[in-house]
Amino acid sequence: MNTENILRILREEIVPAQGCTEPIALAYVCAKATELLGHKPERIMIEVSGNMIKNVKSVNIPNSNGLVGIEAACAMGAIAGIASKELMVISQVSAEDLKNIKAFLAQNTIEVVHAKTDIPLYAKATVYAQDESVCVEIKHLHTNITKIEKNGKELINQICHDVQFHTTQEERETLSVREIYELALSIDLSLIQDIFDLVITRNSTIAQAGLDGEYGVNIGCMIQKNIELGLYGDDQRNRCASFASAGGDARMSGCSLPVMTTSGSGNQGMAASLPIIQYCQDQNISKEMLIRTLFFSHLTTIHLKSSIGRLSAFCGVICATSAVSGALVFVQGGDYESISMAITNSLGNISGVICDGAKASCAMKIATGVYTAFDSSMLALAKKALHSGDGIIGVDIEDTISNIGILAQNGMKETDNIILEIMEKKKPL
Repeated sequence: MNTENILRILREEIVPAQGCTEPIALAYVCAKATELLGHKPERIMIEVSGNMIKNVKSVNIPNSNGLVGIEAACAMGAIAGIASKELMVISQVSAEDLKNIKAFLAQNTIEVVHAKTDIPLYAKATVYAQDESVCVEIKHLHTNITKIEKNGKELINQICHDVQFHTTQEERETLSVREIYELALSIDLSLIQDIFDLVITRNSTIAQAGLDGEYGVNIGCMIQKNIELGLYGDDQRNRCASFASAGGDARMSGCSLPVMTTSGSGNQGMAASLPIIQYCQDQNISKEMLIRTLFFSHLTTIHLKSSIGRLSAFCGVICATSAVSGALVFVQGGDYESISMAITNSLGNISGVICDGAKASCAMKIATGVYTAFDSSMLALAKKALHSGDGIIGVDIEDTISNIGILAQNGMKETDNIILEIMEKKKPL
């Protein structure tokens, strides 16, 4: 794959978002439908896939004063959303907007329908006002509009191959860890510096907010405090886990600071970047090497996620921290063989971590993934790795990644259904 195609993939996948991307996607589709309606709706019907239900159910929505859930996300988008801002759709919510949102929610005019679809990332919003209606549908990507209808008249019907869909712009099959490694060593930094300057600035800012404030279970802050108390070692592994998970604490608890996402997820974007940023800062590693390592980490995350799919029962953070395993070897001058070993070690260790929706425990999974990344990379630098035939480990890194994709897309399909059943039965506290 040539550099131009790689850059298009990066610019599509590494984008700013405020809050968890699934409720934001619902806010976006409702904002777009409302925009086309021309005035505020009287009622809304939102049809969503099981994975969307799972990821919206328990996470706080930014700028909402603590609102949670599908109905709240839809109301935020319809009443205060600016569709042109895409994943920053509800970044400008006023106090007056919040009053109107709560009044709209109190009317119980939002109908939620579980869409029976095999597409993990799917939502269709229909907004109504008197005798007018607008329907907007998204598939596969959080802002990928595939259908628009107004008053029963079709305005857009974008052909979208549901079985083989990977991206709106580029196919990913030809990506490989070797190609990513070689390009990370040689790419002209001027082509990517603007992207990764934003990654460093925005993701570091929300991580610091997580360390300074009270968010979720505050695992990032807890690790830091236990370092200060001498209960945890003041070492690179703990500092990186603290910084990375603090970002997850803040984001999952509704912090309004934007993050730079990777493969549709802010948690993946933070997990792929924050441990590397902390490591390079502590080791006085040059800005040039930091950017090259972030390039490797993010593009490897994209490669892994392309095999697994946008949403599944396989925790996406594990993809990102497995990429970090290789990145930690890369930044220490390791060769391709050692980098592949590190990623293999991580995938062989924690590929069973499930995604049971967006919530506070995502930050804990980031910490777990970072700890594993360090163990995996240190083993790899000592030329120790899991071998082909050890469980899901393939004959090489690409074969292992392929196996992970099969596990996530086929083997964990029923797991996804059971997780959703459990979540829907659970009564709120």
